[in-house]
Amino acid sequence: MRMFLLLSFLFSGNLLSQYEIDFEAGMAFTGYNDVRIPGNSGTLFSLQDDLSPDATFFTRLRFSRQLGERHFISLLFAPLRIKAVGAPNRDILYEGEVFERGVPLTGNYRFDSYRITYRYEFYDNGRFSAGAGLTGKIRDAEIRLTDGAKEASKKNTGFVPLVNFRLDFSLGRQVDLVMDGDALAAPQGRAEDIFFGVLYSPADDLGFKAGYRVLEGGADNDEVYNFTLVNYVSAGIVLQI
Repeated sequence: MRMFLLLSFLFSGNLLSQYEIDFEAGMAFTGYNDVRIPGNSGTLFSLQDDLSPDATFFTRLRFSRQLGERHFISLLFAPLRIKAVGAPNRDILYEGEVFERGVPLTGNYRFDSYRITYRYEFYDNGRFSAGAGLTGKIRDAEIRLTDGAKEASKKNTGFVPLVNFRLDFSLGRQVDLVMDGDALAAPQGRAEDIFFGVLYSPADDLGFKAGYRVLEGGADNDEVYNFTLVNYVSAGIVLQI
C-alpha cells in the first residue's frame, strides 16, 4: 500500500516532461566479500577467496519526478544475486552449522535494495551542475551456505539513511560526465553505491549511459560481520516521458 501511494505521488500530475525512467544493466564482479556469522563467534571466511564467485548479470530501475526547477524525488529498485562455489581448505562455522573442509560448498549472496531519494540541485551554471539530498534505503539481504547435506542462512532486513549526491559536467555535443550515488559511514558500518560514467543525449527525451559502478560497505557487530565490494560494468537508457 505504501509503495502504491509513493508511485501515485511520483506519477500524478499533468506535465509529462517531469518524469524519468532510468534502466541500467550489465555485469557485476566481486572484489571481496568477507563474512563471519555470528559476528562474535563464527568463522571468518571469504566468498571471494575461500569460494569462487561467478560474474553476475544485474539490472536496476529508477523512477524519478522533477518537482519545480531544482527538486527531484525518485524510487530505485536494485536487486543483486551472487553465487560462489568451491571446496574450502578449512572447517567453517556459520550460523550454528559446521561445513567441513574439502566438501563442495555453495554460497548464495543476495542484496536487494529499495530506495526513495530527495535531491536538491543547488548549483547550475549551464555547463556544470551539482545536487545533494537524502536517501532512505531498505536493505533486504541474505547469505546462504549449503553443501548438499545441510544448509544455513542468515537474513537481514533493515532501514539505512544515506546521503545522495549528483555531479554533471557537460563536454558539449550532447555528452556529459556524470557521478552520482548514495553513501554514508557510521560506527555501525558503512555503505557506498556510486556511479561514474558518460551520458549521451541525442534528444531531449532520450539518453544513453555507460560507465563503472562501485557498491561497497558492510557492518561489524555481534550478530553479523560482513564487508563486501562489488564492481559493476554498466550501461543504460534514460527516458523522459
